[in-house]
Amino acid sequence: QAQFVESGGGLVQPGGSLRLSCAASGFTFSSYVMSWYRQAPEKERELVASITSTDSRNYADSVKGRFTISRDNAKNTLYLQMNSLKPEDTAKYYCNAFHWSGEIYWGQGTQVTVSS
Repeated sequence: QAQFVESGGGLVQPGGSLRLSCAASGFTFSSYVMSWYRQAPEKERELVASITSTDSRNYADSVKGRFTISRDNAKNTLYLQMNSLKPEDTAKYYCNAFHWSGEIYWGQGTQVTVSS
């Protein structure tokens, strides 16, 4: 059974930084494409960034140059470094694991609020 422990969310002022972590267990972490999604109130869930098993990265245009996704396969942990945060980054951020066989797992989410 896949499980995630997400952490690092919180309240931060515009221009500030946060680092999200997602510790995974119950599946072969290194074989999965790992992603961060986010969902703001009354909006659809959207892809923020993804990283493949070979460290190929992809970012939403809205976060390019500000966010960095990384993974540590030895620790089964996914990270999202978020810099220059804006109020529009406010959302619940979810960890996602995807395997080409079709298996998909979701974390429970961690709230990020950017406000002065």
